[in-house]
Amino acid sequence: MYRVLIIDDEEPLREAIRILGDWKGLGVSEVLEATDGKRGLELIARQSIDLVMVDMKMPGMSGAELLQVLEQDYPDLPAIVISGYNDFEYTRQAIRSKVVDYLLKPINRHDLNAALRKAVDLLEARRVRESEFINRNITLNMSLPKLKEKMYLSIIDRSFRSQTNEAFLPLIGADDPDNRFAAVVLRMMNMEKVLQARFHSDVDLLHFAVANMLNEIAGEYFQAFSFASPKQDRELIVILTMKGAYREDIAYRSLHQMNKSLAALQDLLGIVAVAGIGTPCTSIMQIASSYETAKAAINGINLIALKGYFVANTAQRTAQTQESPSIAGRVQLFRAALEAGNSAGARSILSDGLKKVGAGEQFNIGEADQALARFIILLNDLSLELGVPREKLPLMEERPLRFMGLSDDYANYEQFSKLLEDALHFYLEQIRLTQSANRPFEIGDIKAYIDNRYYEDIKISMFADKYFLSREYIMKLFKQQFGCGIHEYVQRIRMDKAKELLDDPSLKIQDISEMLGYKDKNYFSKAFRNYFSISPTEYRNADKEG
Repeated sequence: MYRVLIIDDEEPLREAIRILGDWKGLGVSEVLEATDGKRGLELIARQSIDLVMVDMKMPGMSGAELLQVLEQDYPDLPAIVISGYNDFEYTRQAIRSKVVDYLLKPINRHDLNAALRKAVDLLEARRVRESEFINRNITLNMSLPKLKEKMYLSIIDRSFRSQTNEAFLPLIGADDPDNRFAAVVLRMMNMEKVLQARFHSDVDLLHFAVANMLNEIAGEYFQAFSFASPKQDRELIVILTMKGAYREDIAYRSLHQMNKSLAALQDLLGIVAVAGIGTPCTSIMQIASSYETAKAAINGINLIALKGYFVANTAQRTAQTQESPSIAGRVQLFRAALEAGNSAGARSILSDGLKKVGAGEQFNIGEADQALARFIILLNDLSLELGVPREKLPLMEERPLRFMGLSDDYANYEQFSKLLEDALHFYLEQIRLTQSANRPFEIGDIKAYIDNRYYEDIKISMFADKYFLSREYIMKLFKQQFGCGIHEYVQRIRMDKAKELLDDPSLKIQDISEMLGYKDKNYFSKAFRNYFSISPTEYRNADKEG
C-alpha cells in the first residue's frame, strides 16, 4: 500500500484530486495534504511518502524550487507536476527533475488516474527490483561462507587452480602479500555426549556454535574462518589469517588463542577438545602443508597423558611410535578364543593387551584411531568366518560404532579402553545369537563332559561361553533334566570316583587327591568328610575291617 502527498495552496484543487483519484484501485492507503512547499518538505521528512503531487505555482517556495530540493535530497521519490500554466520554464524543470507526469488544470478524472497509474507502476517495478536485489544479496551473503569453505578445501586437497579461481582469491586474503596463514584442526573428543545433552543431536547446529566461538575468540589477533571437516564430523578446520607478522609471532599467538578457545568451549559448552596447529605460511597455497602438519600434531597427542583440552603445534608434536601389537596384533589369539566359543577368553585377551599399552608412557591419538579401525576390521572378519550374517555387521559403514549403538567419544585412555571392550561385546553377542541359532544344544552334552573330565576346574561360565547361553538358563535346564545342580553333580561324580580309587590300596590319598583335581590332600579330605561324614582314611580302614 502507498502513501501520496498533495502539495497545493488551493483547497478546491486538493479536494478535487481526493474525489477523482481511484485510490483503492491503485493501492493507495493514505492521501496527505500540504499547503505549500515548506510544509510539504516537513511532511516528507517525517512521514514515509511514496509519491508527491506538486503544484508548480505556490506562494513562498514554488513548485520548481521544491522539485530542485527533492531532486537533491529525495532523488528516488517520484513526483507528478500540476500546473495551470503551459509554461516552458515549468516544463523544463519538470523534465530535469524526472517527474512521472505533467498535468494541466483543470484536472479531469481520466488524466489524473492515468498519471497516478503510471506512478504506481513505477513504484511497483522499483519494489520488485529492490526485492530481487535484496534476495541476491541475501543469497550471496549466505553462499559466501560456503564459497570460502570450498576454496579452502580445494587448496587443502591440492585441487585448487589459481587461474580459474583468480577472481575469488581476495575473498580469502590471497591477494594481500602481507598476509600470513596457519591451519588448525580441532577435534571434539566428547562430541556425542555434548550433541545429545545440549544440541538435540543437531550436528550442524553444534558445528555452527563452535565455529562462531572460535571465530570470535581468535578474532582478537587473527581473522579466523572455521568449518566442519568433510572427512570427520567431530573435527573442524580453522584457517587463521594474520597481517604482516613473523612466523614465530603467528606460532605463539595461535597457540595462545587456541588454548583460550578450547578453555571457553569446555567452560561454556562442556566440550573437551584437542587442537593441532599447523606450520605458519606466507602463501595461501601452502595451507595444504599447514593442514597436514596440524593433523600430524593432533595425531601425536599422547592419549595416556590426556586429562582435558590440549593444544599441540608442530614444535610440541611427539614423534609417533609404531602401533603396539598388544591390541590389534593378537589376531590368532582372538580367532582361537572365538572359534572355541570362549568369549571370556576373548575378553581376557583384549584386557591384557589394553593393560600392556596403558602401562606404557606413550599411546597417541593417531595410534588409537588406527587400533580401533583395525580392531573392528578384525572382528568383522572373524564374525563372518563364524557365520554371522553380513547384514548384522558394520562392514560398509562409515560410522561402524554408531551401527553397534556405541558412541565415538573417548577423551582419555580409560574411555578408549571401554570403547574397545563395548565393541567386542557387540561382536560376541552377534556370534552368540548366530551360534545359538545354528548349533543344536543338548543339556546331556554338559553331563557327558563332566563324566569324562570331572578332574578339571569346571565352571558354569565355560558352558555359557561355549554354547552362548546364559548361566541361569543352563543351570535351570540341567536341574530339570538330572535333578541336581551342575556343581552338585560334579561333586557327586568326584566323590563316587574317590570311593572307587580309595578301594585300591596301592594309591596314596595324595595321589587320589590330584587325580580328582583337588588342590591338595587336606582339601580333598575335607570335601570327602563333608560328603560322606567320614574321612578318606577312615573309609579305607573301615573297608579293611569289613
